[in-house]
Amino acid sequence: MWSYVGRRLLAAVPVLLAVTILTFLMVHLAPGNPVTLMVPDYASPAVVAALIHHLGLDKPWPTQYWLYLIHALHGDLGRSIQSGTPVLTEIGQRFPYTVQLTLAALFVSLVIGIPLGVAAATHRGRWLDLAAMVLAVIWVAAPSFYLALLMQVYFANDLNWLPVAGYAGPLLSVAWLKAITMPAVSLGARTAAILARLTRSSYLEAEAGEYVRTAHAKGLTKRVVQYKHVLKNALIPVITVVGLEIGGLLGGVFITETIFAWPGVGRLGVEAIFNRDLPLIQGTVLLTAVAFVGVNLLVDLAYAAADPRVKYA
Repeated sequence: MWSYVGRRLLAAVPVLLAVTILTFLMVHLAPGNPVTLMVPDYASPAVVAALIHHLGLDKPWPTQYWLYLIHALHGDLGRSIQSGTPVLTEIGQRFPYTVQLTLAALFVSLVIGIPLGVAAATHRGRWLDLAAMVLAVIWVAAPSFYLALLMQVYFANDLNWLPVAGYAGPLLSVAWLKAITMPAVSLGARTAAILARLTRSSYLEAEAGEYVRTAHAKGLTKRVVQYKHVLKNALIPVITVVGLEIGGLLGGVFITETIFAWPGVGRLGVEAIFNRDLPLIQGTVLLTAVAFVGVNLLVDLAYAAADPRVKYA
């Protein structure tokens, strides 16, 4: 197993390197100069030039990237141009909030998606199956930001059940649950729809297996066959998709956190883009990429543990 983990980590190195290169090129090719946002309008050209030199923005791009990469390998992602705070410090302060939102959205998607898919499969061809799949298609097609805005209008503005935006604590308190409900549902709805459709198809495929007929022939009850044999095998491909969708959830937090004023890394990244804070942009994107690679490694290990036929090859 450890050799497999080592190979996967080595394979992640070029991925992360490509992420840093693409992010660096995009933020430097974008129009505008971050220094102009840091100095007053009446600042002299000499002051602007001195600040550009101090930040190292006057060096050639390859030199800037090489210096950034060397510092990043030593755990230094630079300092925020706007605040002067180390990028890792800024991210470290916001990262727990993003983890809370991502896990809550994943919980919502699992609790809704898998039971909905099982219910549709066990009622194949009936109205429940049709209603579940129509709902899943709507959730997949609807953008998360549109669902977020609808929820804000209806549940926050009209019914006044939930706060419009913002974070409330402490963790797992009633105030926290109210604050995180709409962001988690809007972020996890699409994943729930994908899991529902996949669970349904996997369940029907597993139900047609030879081992299911054998289990029935042995006299096992329908409920035992459904949950011990069919559902267990149907969830194996779902595990892989869950890992991929966690990466999608991490990408979706940039929009969701901005809409709901959630103080996570996604909102920090959006603020950095508006402020042309180059080190902070690169840091948030790199963190998201590292989290995505790490989650997929854990999912691969979980997949191999769930299916004995999968080997650490």
